[in-house]
Amino acid sequence: MPTDPLDPRTHPYRADLAAEALRGRVEADAYVTGRPAQVARGTLPLRRRPDPAAPLDSQLLFGEVVTVLETKDGWAWVQNHQDAYVGYTPADGLDDNIKDTTHRVVSLRTFIFPEPDIKCPPRHVLSMTAGLSVAAVEGRFARLNGDGGWVFAKHVDGASEVEADYVATASQFLGIPYLWGGKDSLGLDCSGLVQLALHRAGHDCLRDSDQQQEGLPDSFAALPVDTPPERGDLIYFPGHVAIALDRDRVLHANAFALAVTIEPLMDVVARVQAESGGRGIAGLHRPRFSLSE
Repeated sequence: MPTDPLDPRTHPYRADLAAEALRGRVEADAYVTGRPAQVARGTLPLRRRPDPAAPLDSQLLFGEVVTVLETKDGWAWVQNHQDAYVGYTPADGLDDNIKDTTHRVVSLRTFIFPEPDIKCPPRHVLSMTAGLSVAAVEGRFARLNGDGGWVFAKHVDGASEVEADYVATASQFLGIPYLWGGKDSLGLDCSGLVQLALHRAGHDCLRDSDQQQEGLPDSFAALPVDTPPERGDLIYFPGHVAIALDRDRVLHANAFALAVTIEPLMDVVARVQAESGGRGIAGLHRPRFSLSE
């Protein structure tokens, strides 16, 4: 067994139960392979414990696929396939009938209607990057497979289509409230904003800022922290991340303003240093790809 415990955020194990893939790496009373399921609501909470009052660690967006390791008392203990994050979510928001993702939401948010009629009360509110299984585009609406409903066609694009300029994507969230653990268009945190914008650009990353700093994809290069920032650089601080707009300004979801804001970089550095006992920028990562691709 490892002398250092595995990160429980991305390794599903408890004293009584663990993923079969972790057999031999962690001790548990039982091991389970789990089963796949798909998020069937606009957004589901991913909580630290099976309790509606437990901290929100992340969110699951419509169409995301998870592995369900346990279902008990209305809660499912799951691991998200996209970023490997582990947590508890309402079991009734998951569907065992998994549909292939053909399209993604590219607007800040949109609705699933029961009919191709904007006057119908919507079934779900979807946020950017939510995955959809589209059967056909008929007029102004995209018809979803099965009895999935209808989505305004201009609000979606093919799943393989990306927006390389993740700075422009993140900028669409200006003014959106800060929400610890959030990663949708109604509220999100600093690393959720980065993860969502990079996902829209076709570059997946881990969920939390410390995980991102240590494990960004190879499409980013780590540079010395005193490197003058350029547009698109990801600037990491202790417990925080911001996106450089230029040498002097950053865009970030932050608890100081409780919103996504643009702020002078030096103001952020000074505040973080005051809060963290003198530590400032902890990492600077630059994309190896062009944001204009």
